[in-house]
Amino acid sequence: MRSEITGSTLPVLTLTLEAGETVLAEPDRLSWMSSNVAMHTTTATAGSSGLFGALGRALSGGGLFMTEFTAERGEAVVAFAATIPGNILEETVEEGRGLLIHRHGFLAGSKSLALSTGFQQSLGAGLFGGDGFVLQHLGGHGTAFVELGGELVRYDLEAGQELLVHPGHIGMFEERVSFEITTIRGVRNAIFGGDGLFLARLSGPGRIWLQSLTPAKLAHALRPYLPSGEHR
Repeated sequence: MRSEITGSTLPVLTLTLEAGETVLAEPDRLSWMSSNVAMHTTTATAGSSGLFGALGRALSGGGLFMTEFTAERGEAVVAFAATIPGNILEETVEEGRGLLIHRHGFLAGSKSLALSTGFQQSLGAGLFGGDGFVLQHLGGHGTAFVELGGELVRYDLEAGQELLVHPGHIGMFEERVSFEITTIRGVRNAIFGGDGLFLARLSGPGRIWLQSLTPAKLAHALRPYLPSGEHR
């Protein structure tokens, strides 16, 4: 599999597959493909052998179904476009060296990857629209492509080094990084600070990737320009 990431603001991932090679993605992520790509939509993929495993994947923000794209009759091309302005990252996943990513971060990857729930906690309807805070765990082995919103900031935390992050800005981190949800200190900060009640505490060692744009903030910025449904 050869990959090419084109563009900057709304990048596109183009994968060139050898004959018989398969890549998987969620059903709604396809942008275009060559005519010799066979599609197979199933629950039994991405580390799941059936419906119950797929339900766990769906709870983490992934799809109940996922689609496998297989090259037939020679080399084939399949492409996936970003859904919000940001970045597409290519990362290698190995057994015992998995990643935790935000709930809609997985774009595409090798068939040998496993996608499941990594963390789930309700943080209140006002903060996340009632969905709570969810992370996907990306395990197995192979190449993974992850979509992060806005600009990207990386930190390599040393052992014992900590960083407090607004949960929405967490894009991805290595599974060896310690993670917990904590409350903002101080009553005035929590009530009047406008940053919500919760922060994520990330502790090293390990690498973390933070995203500057969250879907919630993008939706908030666009809301004044969306039709209200009222007739003028």
